[in-house]
Amino acid sequence: MSAPEESVVHGSKARLKDLPSIDKLLRLPAVQALAAAHGHTLVAAETRGLLDGLRALALVGELDLRLLDREVMTAELASRVRARIAPRLKRVINLTGTVIHTNLGRAVLPPSAVAHVARMMEGPNNLEYELAGGGRGDRDTLVEGLLCEITGAEAATVVNNNAGAVLLTIAALAGGREAIVSRGELVEIGGAFRMPDVMASAGATMVEVGTTNRTHLADYARAITPRTALLMKVHTSNYIVQGFTASVSEAELAGLAREHGLPLATDLGSGSLVDMTQYGLPKEPTPQEMLTAGCDVVTFSGDKLLGGPQAGLIVGRREMVARIRKFPMKRALRLSKLPLAALEATLALYLQPELLTRELPTLRWLVRPMDQIEGVAQALLAPLRTTLAPRYDVQVVPLCSQIGSGSLPVDRLPSAGLALAPVLPGRRGVGTALDALASALRALPMPIIGRIADDRLLLDCRCLDEPGPVLAQLPALKQALA
Repeated sequence: MSAPEESVVHGSKARLKDLPSIDKLLRLPAVQALAAAHGHTLVAAETRGLLDGLRALALVGELDLRLLDREVMTAELASRVRARIAPRLKRVINLTGTVIHTNLGRAVLPPSAVAHVARMMEGPNNLEYELAGGGRGDRDTLVEGLLCEITGAEAATVVNNNAGAVLLTIAALAGGREAIVSRGELVEIGGAFRMPDVMASAGATMVEVGTTNRTHLADYARAITPRTALLMKVHTSNYIVQGFTASVSEAELAGLAREHGLPLATDLGSGSLVDMTQYGLPKEPTPQEMLTAGCDVVTFSGDKLLGGPQAGLIVGRREMVARIRKFPMKRALRLSKLPLAALEATLALYLQPELLTRELPTLRWLVRPMDQIEGVAQALLAPLRTTLAPRYDVQVVPLCSQIGSGSLPVDRLPSAGLALAPVLPGRRGVGTALDALASALRALPMPIIGRIADDRLLLDCRCLDEPGPVLAQLPALKQALA
């Protein structure tokens, strides 16, 4: 062992004076190489942090002499530097069974969108430059044509998410006046985003009509006054009211809106651009259907069923979209070049509908055949059993996936995966054992996220295209559980 200081050390414990100085550590060849690779500022800061920790141990007489070995200290310093600059945003393996998982980034971008984003970030681009005329351009035009072609809208604009799209629409069309909405559609989505709060933030006075379970056209008609500026429909995408219910369709409400010269806006939330039933999936309203029904403005998300980046899409009549686009709040909510590039490439896939189930990850996973899912689960079975034996039993089991992110909340998709159960003589300790396994999976270089249910850790294979990413990490998992 190479001692860092020429001093008297008693036993296996080091004293405060045995600590090397910052300068002495920074002069070590290995540390200088570290500084050349990562910069003096970062390495010096981590050196101070390392020595502060060692000093605290020395003060209480708990500083092990071995921790002052030069090789040990430089290795620890290198580890601290790597940890300091390591990204906190990591790619994970989603085995939760929720395809569009809000906490795991929602929709996964198609390869064409990832490639287009990379190309656009490598150098300058024409974000707001009109190439044909050589003058200033409008970033909305990059995707407006695609949105209009796909949905049939007269005009379109985009903002940073659908909450922003709803807020901007209400502010631009009903700010300072009244907006009518059914009590049965006063939704709350993730992060306590509530329609009443949105109305207030947009400067509109919300007028509730009907009841929680039943609203009729006459309720809207009676609520219209000279102060009314907007009729609003909200798709209850993250819950369903069943039983004795009634609601007014967009087509019915559009007639009333035209009769009174009022705009009708509808928020679809998930916003599928294709008829999901053609793939054997449950029905979800599309912007095309809402525009055909007579809606003047339709808002929806880019990172849910559409399968693209986070974005709020606004399509509709030219006059209404123009008012929304010109509203001052629009600049604060506008989309930056990264999601715009991703959105453009994703929308372009919808011009080739026959390729969607192959090129769009979200749709591909939603319609994935059972034999493919089961095949991946079977490929993982034996290696996982070997890795986890004898502490855990592993079985291939049938499971139920869900679409996620508030889309079709009561519908389930048949799936398959692996059930990992602790091998214990009794029921005691099951929760602790499952938590330990789930923690070990989350701590892998590419974290694996499953779900705990019925005293088992379930790994749903619907969103795992092939077993390689899991198999490659089994040695690290075995070491973590040793």
